[in-house]
Amino acid sequence: MSRADLVLAGCRQLLTCRGGAPKRGSALADVGLVENGWLAALRGRVVYAGDERGFKEEVRLEPEAETVDCRDFVVLPGFVDCHTHLPFAGSRAEEFLLRLQGWTYQQLAAKGLGILTTVAATRAAREEDLVRLCLERLDLMLCNGATTVEAKSGYGLSFEDEIKQLQALKKAAVLHPVDIVPTFMGAHEIPPEYRGRREEYIALLLDTILPEVRSRGLAEFFDVFCETGVFSAEETRRMARAARAAGLQVKVHADEFTDLGGAALAAEEGARSAEHLLAVSEEGIRKLAASGTAAVLLPGVPFFLRLERRAPARALIEAGAVVALGSDFNPGSSMVASMHLVLQLGVFTLGLNVEEAIVAATANAAYAAGREDRSGRLEPGLQADALLCDIPHYAHLAYELGRNPIRHAFKNGRFVVRDGRRT
Repeated sequence: MSRADLVLAGCRQLLTCRGGAPKRGSALADVGLVENGWLAALRGRVVYAGDERGFKEEVRLEPEAETVDCRDFVVLPGFVDCHTHLPFAGSRAEEFLLRLQGWTYQQLAAKGLGILTTVAATRAAREEDLVRLCLERLDLMLCNGATTVEAKSGYGLSFEDEIKQLQALKKAAVLHPVDIVPTFMGAHEIPPEYRGRREEYIALLLDTILPEVRSRGLAEFFDVFCETGVFSAEETRRMARAARAAGLQVKVHADEFTDLGGAALAAEEGARSAEHLLAVSEEGIRKLAASGTAAVLLPGVPFFLRLERRAPARALIEAGAVVALGSDFNPGSSMVASMHLVLQLGVFTLGLNVEEAIVAATANAAYAAGREDRSGRLEPGLQADALLCDIPHYAHLAYELGRNPIRHAFKNGRFVVRDGRRT
């Protein structure tokens, strides 16, 4: 028998998302539903997820075990936000107002606004300021269901400031229960002091900053923005290979506004994910489907920027690609800290059904963040990261708009949100 020190008993519905990750095609809609489900954990890890009869036959409680009556709750894995730009300073609310007047993202960037506005604010911030901001934002993300968060640098664009962002993430990870997956994204933009000197900046990234990031253990991933006016496909391929040779996994901001072949490149280079994909080509879809590279869709971006174009979620699913959802939390194009809202946008703007959106925000998002062996599913051996939602059926995760249904949350078997508030 398995021993347990935590039991979520008699869940109205238990969504385990069981069966391994990533999930493709029709498997994306399998939420592993158990009516009147029981979940048991020991020292932060799931030991049982199933029906009441199996629980009584297979689980023995520790003397100090905590049992939570879940008859009024739908229980599912904690969301994994597999694409955020968490450690930044400053606001771009004035830029937001200009966009509402018709300015495009590209026009703002050409005027020195956009990313460079946040770069200036982030460079001016102290490391302790960034730690504080990260902790505040993680509280908000956690209360909206995210128990694991990937977080990118990329608003420093200098040796000192990229390291500062990543150091802030490392400190925040010690202080907060949410798991942080750190990504070095110095290749987010060409900083103003390197305009006209692209090769020098790429050399700084690859020859100076990347070795320091690696030696300090500050990042697991390397990300690059492959886009017109930022980094070309050739530059992206060169940087991806250098990062992989340095021991980091690769992500690619691909085909967001124009089709540069970023998705196909990501698949060819064995990247863990290609992210955005609003302009992905049919070739890109085919190559993603034939690879282990996750297609990370970020529906908050076109929604926030009021774009007509959407990522072709259904085509990606039908082709057999690994489809995941993320928030792209950042101050310029997706000031969205709620993975619950992202799930809803996946349904209403990308055409996912509710089950697909749930799996894309849990099991497949965990895969995209390199955490499929720890989170995103409620199966024996994985972390006991669970959301308790006060809804009558899991469909209400999308059906009810404007209300956060997450009453309680557990991280590694420990209460971290109680009655909607961070504990």
